[in-house]
Amino acid sequence: MKQENHNNADVKKIKGGMIIRIAVWVLMMFGGAILGIIIDQSLFPFLWKSILFHILSFIPGVFLMWAVFRISKVTGRFLARFGREGDIPRMETNKLVTDGIYGCMRHPMHLGLLFFPFSFALLIGSPTFIIIIAPLEMLFILMLIKIVEEPEAIAKFGDDYLNYMKKVPMFNFRIKCLKYLFNLEKSQK
Repeated sequence: MKQENHNNADVKKIKGGMIIRIAVWVLMMFGGAILGIIIDQSLFPFLWKSILFHILSFIPGVFLMWAVFRISKVTGRFLARFGREGDIPRMETNKLVTDGIYGCMRHPMHLGLLFFPFSFALLIGSPTFIIIIAPLEMLFILMLIKIVEEPEAIAKFGDDYLNYMKKVPMFNFRIKCLKYLFNLEKSQK
């Protein structure tokens, strides 16, 4: 019975943490967009009203957003396949994955998600969001990875994760790693 209560508490903690993270993402995206549009009205009215600017920002925004979702899909499926043992809640891992794309970089899914604010800003076509707010949000995401995600992984996997940190960088832009990210080179064990 104690084990069941412990598991239920873990599930609630996971769900609570996930809800908070999603709320922060929604606040960042929509808050950044609204703030950017408001500032654009006074700083960049000529760009905000330019159809050409919106077309020129929208096209790369679509491609970058596709890359964000593709990377998230590939890395999420890989982690779900190799990072879980036993009956654990969805979106949770209990096994440290150090092969495939995770042998190239520690946070491949976060690398994709890191570009979400910038791609969203390009889709909206807000100059302020593109050049000021999205880069600040990207820095905030990097800080969250360092301050929240890495300590959680250390707490969960201990010395194994500390050794992994010494061997594998947080992000890696080598061609081999980028192929893994887009599943062009199968990142299988």
